[in-house]
Amino acid sequence: MKQDSSRNATYTVDCEDYVHVVEFNPFDSGAVGSLIAYGGNNYVVIGTCRFQEEDAEVEGIQYETLRTFHHGIRVDAIAWSPETRLDALPPQIRFCTAAADRKLRLFTSDLQDKNEYKIFDGHSDYINDLVFAPKEGQDIASVSDDHTCRVWDLEGNQKAYFVLRSPGMSVCWHPEEAFKLMVAEKNGTIRFYDLITQQAILSLQSEQMPLMSAHWCLRNTLKIGAVSGNDWLIWDITRSSYPQDKRPVHVDRARLFRWSRVNENLFATTGYPGKMTCQLLVHHLGHPQPILIGSAAVGSGLTWHRTLPLCAVGGDHKLFFWVTEM
Repeated sequence: MKQDSSRNATYTVDCEDYVHVVEFNPFDSGAVGSLIAYGGNNYVVIGTCRFQEEDAEVEGIQYETLRTFHHGIRVDAIAWSPETRLDALPPQIRFCTAAADRKLRLFTSDLQDKNEYKIFDGHSDYINDLVFAPKEGQDIASVSDDHTCRVWDLEGNQKAYFVLRSPGMSVCWHPEEAFKLMVAEKNGTIRFYDLITQQAILSLQSEQMPLMSAHWCLRNTLKIGAVSGNDWLIWDITRSSYPQDKRPVHVDRARLFRWSRVNENLFATTGYPGKMTCQLLVHHLGHPQPILIGSAAVGSGLTWHRTLPLCAVGGDHKLFFWVTEM
């Protein structure tokens, strides 16, 4: 665990396997550090991180594994529940995964003896993204290559079902817009659904394909970002259904887009893994060029820390962390 130059990761943590996906807990869990989940070929690891940027007594990064959950199959996506609390008695960890067998798995653990999981069955093709309802965490939304977005309760019953015109790539639920769901499709359309009427209420167009990833800005509900083809695109939903800003960034096609949780002008994108490395770019809307360029060996996944301008990517037997000076 060492500090490297700006192109290399600021910090790294060794893992026992290839990391397919990594997610910081976006909710306050009452813990001193940040909860982080990462998934590999047949397991999910829940750990906690502290960084010197938030605690003067930490040198670099302090990482501890809390628990490893056997998963039995490759993990494709992970979502945290807002019901995860480490300051409760007993503590509760709750998260949901999407796996290569087209099923969701909801895990609940007290980090002691209680370790339960439920399987949600219904999608007929790969699940690309999932998210918990951000307030109470009683519902989970998922999108799939089967051209559907589904909303489930915690027992695995389907509460809502939206038919899409192409594979669903991203789904977002904003804490300030609890009755709306954002769904991004591979054909370049981003729709907002009203969960009470179960109708589409607004749509955005990228005018290019394939749209691989989209994200709703936490700091500004009017801002949507996405990557499509080689470009990143930004919408202000009050101004137009077409992007206000776009820029080509990844020669080999862009893969993921994630807004920072602390600054509405800061976001990161990743390219497709090439033969060996995957490119991470951190962008600021006030700067014409990326403000940080990183690379990770066969990197995958992308997530921002809840309170720091710090993002993480998974890779070959490693987690990579980059700190942005913004």
